[in-house]
Amino acid sequence: MAVDEYGSFPLQTYLGMQLETPEPGRTVARVDVGEHHQNPNGVVHGGVIFTMVDTAMGGATMSVLADGEICASIEVQLRFLRPAIGDQLEAETTVVRQGRRIIHLESRVRDGDGELIATGAGSFAVIADPSRA
Repeated sequence: MAVDEYGSFPLQTYLGMQLETPEPGRTVARVDVGEHHQNPNGVVHGGVIFTMVDTAMGGATMSVLADGEICASIEVQLRFLRPAIGDQLEAETTVVRQGRRIIHLESRVRDGDGELIATGAGSFAVIADPSRA
């Protein structure tokens, strides 16, 4: 299921996060940075970057699942490499390995100039959609 078929959620709307799944197993999250994304030091709050990565990982996972399956984060690890001070962020996520019950992913977050801001790794559980039970 492509991210755009899955729907949006209030935090995504508040952050202005746009999602795109150019191919199965790959999702890109984009945010145009505004004051409401910044911490008191004038840089993008780490929680915004984490949310972008977690959401892109969920989108990449959903794009490779069978009908009747959904996913849930098991763990997400994020390494911040430099402060995000630009006006745009992009988190690109790819599926590294797809098992029957666990999917492993990697993400790279870049600013509008293409500078690497953060890297991430995560694992998502594949579960039966409870709304279809």
